[in-house]
Amino acid sequence: MPVVTVSPPRSTGSFRLFRLAGTDVYMHWTWFAAAYFLIQDRSAAYSSLAWNAAEYVAGFGLVLLHEFGHVLACRQVGGKADRVVLWPLGGLAFVAPPPRPGANLWTTVAGPLVNLVLTPVLFLLAALTIFVGDGETPSDLNLLLTALALFNVVMLVFNLLPIFPMDGGRILHAVLWWWLGRSLALTVAASVGMVAGAGLGVLALMAGEWWLAAIAAFLVLGALGGISHARLLSRMARAERRLDVECPNCGSAPPIGPFWRCPRCFVMIDVFDPEPADCSKGGPHTTEVSCPECGR
Repeated sequence: MPVVTVSPPRSTGSFRLFRLAGTDVYMHWTWFAAAYFLIQDRSAAYSSLAWNAAEYVAGFGLVLLHEFGHVLACRQVGGKADRVVLWPLGGLAFVAPPPRPGANLWTTVAGPLVNLVLTPVLFLLAALTIFVGDGETPSDLNLLLTALALFNVVMLVFNLLPIFPMDGGRILHAVLWWWLGRSLALTVAASVGMVAGAGLGVLALMAGEWWLAAIAAFLVLGALGGISHARLLSRMARAERRLDVECPNCGSAPPIGPFWRCPRCFVMIDVFDPEPADCSKGGPHTTEVSCPECGR
């Protein structure tokens, strides 16, 4: 699902499942809460609830493959990606491609490309299992594979909608980046996402669908994060640079000025200030020294 913009905290509420290809795969505790309710609400006529649980878990297997598409593509263009978080709305890949439109475009496109490749495979497997069992009614295996094939298509189509922060919105941002520049392109893409998220929220309230409301909230928060980051990028474009320091990921020199936020007092600070002010919460400011260009 989406490349990360708004996400659960990197460690709080999540635990590591395993490490694969240099990437830590985490699961957020809310995944289990959602699993309890969604598995109880059986969407297919399986012979037992265990098959519904298998459908839920296998669906997130497809989500994980999608996220690894982002991860591997990001590394291919010289970026860094080392974490994937699974949560009820899908998956979040923590990727940091180089700040170039082409690198961001390929990193984003690779996720839906995985689903595109899987589509004929899953439908073929579903077709091959039609006559498994008594040959009169669909078997549990056929129902499972059919559900996964349809879910894969839904995930592909939904992610390609040009709504930031979904993959389609990020593709729109990367394409516009070539003509409008990074910050203005992000503003346009995030604004589209804001309008779409708000519209979906109204629809969710009218329909009384909690899951639709959760997706709308994700889109609105992601769009707000995109607009905020676009403003930061615009400010950085006008700022002087510290030529004695560079990001080990993208090689950019950090800007001079308050471009980092202290997580304790939420004040914007300059982490490279030789004479930093103390935090209002006591002691020095604490912050993750991440690159404002690539996010690493």
